[in-house]
Amino acid sequence: MSQHKRLGDAIAQSKESSKIAQNSVSPWVNLPSFVVEELQQTLLDWYVSQGRDLPWRRSQDPYAIWVSEIMLQQTQVKTVIPYYQRWLVQFPTIEALAAADQQQVLKAWEGLGYYARARNLHRAAAEIVKTHGGVFPADLEAAMALPGIGRTTAGGVLSAAFNLPLAILDGNVKRVLARLSALDRPPNKAIKELWRLSEEILEPQNPRDFNQALMDLGAILCTRRHPNCVLCPWQRHCRAYNLNVQSELPMSESRAPLPHKQIGVAVIHNRQGQILIDRRRQEGLLGGLWEFPGGKVEPGETVQDCIRREIKEELGIEIEVGDRLIVVDHAYTHFRITLNVYHCRHLSGEPQPLECDQVRWVTLAELDQYPFPKANTRIIQALKQSEIPT
Repeated sequence: MSQHKRLGDAIAQSKESSKIAQNSVSPWVNLPSFVVEELQQTLLDWYVSQGRDLPWRRSQDPYAIWVSEIMLQQTQVKTVIPYYQRWLVQFPTIEALAAADQQQVLKAWEGLGYYARARNLHRAAAEIVKTHGGVFPADLEAAMALPGIGRTTAGGVLSAAFNLPLAILDGNVKRVLARLSALDRPPNKAIKELWRLSEEILEPQNPRDFNQALMDLGAILCTRRHPNCVLCPWQRHCRAYNLNVQSELPMSESRAPLPHKQIGVAVIHNRQGQILIDRRRQEGLLGGLWEFPGGKVEPGETVQDCIRREIKEELGIEIEVGDRLIVVDHAYTHFRITLNVYHCRHLSGEPQPLECDQVRWVTLAELDQYPFPKANTRIIQALKQSEIPT
């Protein structure tokens, strides 16, 4: 029996039990006011003693909170904290961020991944300076009009900075609400209903702490695996707990295997001992970052032949492919790659940015000045530990 069928049967059976039904929660019906009040109060009480002490919670500066919200998208708190602290030293205000060069911004973001977040932060800062006098707008529609800011991010910033009664629906919150309501489908197929539930339970007098508490509940107790229901302040009203299906919710969507791409990568050296790098175009994945040139290995093609072909097509030069430097495996959200990296020697032609924004010859020591994707940083490390071919 499939997970969806078994859970669906369990949830359907619960509707026949008036005892469970009276104390259950569904995103499609209004909760009794006494249930909402109990959920609000018990969560806030729990948060007072168990909430996390995070640096952005010590501030009500919308800029600092906004930076944290963007960094925390698909990134763990422990990873974000040092980046957040360094970011505010380097770009202490919206005006400072807007005035910075994009390369500075991407370098400060290097290693956090999902680089569109950094580009959007930079663009949004410029828009705030231009349109809002350098002050983050305290209005939901105006905030959502900025690059990279959706409804959850806007609600998170405005509730935390201005205590506005705006709901949120990030990954932690989706999981909590899916269990609270024993959601009978994957959360992404019930976004409208989950938003309604998040708005319904929001504590309007203290949305700042309530939203933070809701996220902490998902991060600390209502975790993806092995939820700690014994300590949960919402145990009494949690339908998943009452049905004993909390470990199987939220329902997951079936996913196809991730595509796996083989990439040939050239570390091209010239007679002066410099290395050729290129900057990716602004649109698309990793836009604006620097990389070692190369491309996808076609069916029936050797890696060496791929590298020679790609370098001719992308840069208009002839190279000699030498020894292999390193093989790097890396996973993105929707695909995996294997970088097959080879030392190469420049033979003839002047490099041209035919498929990129810019090309540049740099020394090995200068590579650290440029923002690279995470997978490329392993290539740089390998280069520093290898003998440069002559």
